[in-house]
Amino acid sequence: MDDRASYASNPEQSRGRLYGTGPSPTRSEFQRDRDRIIHSTAFRRLQHKTQVFLQHEGRHYRNRLTHTLEVSQMARSIARALHLDEDLAEAVALSHDLGHTPFGHAGERVLHDKMAAFGGFDHNIQAIRVVTRLENRYAEHDGLNLTWETLEGILKHNGPLLTPEGKPFGKYADEGLPTGLDDIPASVDLLLSTYASLEAQTAAIADDIAYNAHDIDDALRAGLIVLDDLADVPWAGPIVREVIALYPDVAPKRQAHEIQRRLITRSIEDVITTTSANIAASAVNMPDDVRYAGRTLVSFSPETATAERGLKQFLFDRVYRHESVMVPVREGEAVVGALFDRYIASRDLPGRWGIAARIESSPDALARIAADFIAGMTDPYAIDEYARLFDARPEFR
Repeated sequence: MDDRASYASNPEQSRGRLYGTGPSPTRSEFQRDRDRIIHSTAFRRLQHKTQVFLQHEGRHYRNRLTHTLEVSQMARSIARALHLDEDLAEAVALSHDLGHTPFGHAGERVLHDKMAAFGGFDHNIQAIRVVTRLENRYAEHDGLNLTWETLEGILKHNGPLLTPEGKPFGKYADEGLPTGLDDIPASVDLLLSTYASLEAQTAAIADDIAYNAHDIDDALRAGLIVLDDLADVPWAGPIVREVIALYPDVAPKRQAHEIQRRLITRSIEDVITTTSANIAASAVNMPDDVRYAGRTLVSFSPETATAERGLKQFLFDRVYRHESVMVPVREGEAVVGALFDRYIASRDLPGRWGIAARIESSPDALARIAADFIAGMTDPYAIDEYARLFDARPEFR
């Protein structure tokens, strides 16, 4: 029995794909999107892309793929409780990081700087390029030919890109919109000034929950912090004190896992309770009501949001900017920057990328080819390319 809410996205009412496909007897349109994403090359590459800790530093740290799977599981849990379409929430969650570069956000920062004269680099826009242009698996078209709703979710899961008046919004307000937004193949306009579906919003907040929980776990595993450091940290602190009081004689590793699971559970429960109240207060009844609601409806409570920001600040100060993390970050930045400069100067890219670069006369197009190629690299492949071009291997310690 279908218990999907009226404001949930309905695959039978999808705005469709750019290229028509016949109906599937076993899968909804959003389930087909999910499967296409999982089978893509870009998805598999996520297992060798940095989350926070580089792959070579330990086999138990999260990478982009394990992070993505955790986000997907949390997004499904929230969507199920809110009577949304779980498959669309999962599809957006699985694809939200497909545009990320090697070496985590460090690689993205460098590519953005290198591409400044050509409209910049943005991993959400790059994810759209991946699923509409760069994944070439099908005989009849480029891209994965995803539904409008999944493309919308990839692009706008963090909110609108434009104000209703057409001005850049949110993180784009200062620098303006990145290039490429006028070249997204979709069945109809992606409505840059509206909010995305509740399913996409669910994937976005699941991303935040996953970051908080697994970055604490990885930081403890790496020895950057100990449990006592978390005792007075907003959001995590009360849970730490509770677990230590309940299980004082349990091994720290087990205490840490108990803290992580409680942090995830309480975050999800807070989102479900708060979002249910937001939906009721906004009186949305249809999916388009959500798009024009004027605010994000899937959210933490105000108290939890404040505490969660405090936890993020702690992680930024004590983990993300720790020198043992920053050393490989700087090395990753140097690798990405050197690769970009070399490709632009020499056009010496492997395979079809090199062929395209050598026949391209436009500086903008050449820069985009180099950025596309580098963004698709795994960490190990970027290091190998650096060794090929510069006869040296970077030191990440």
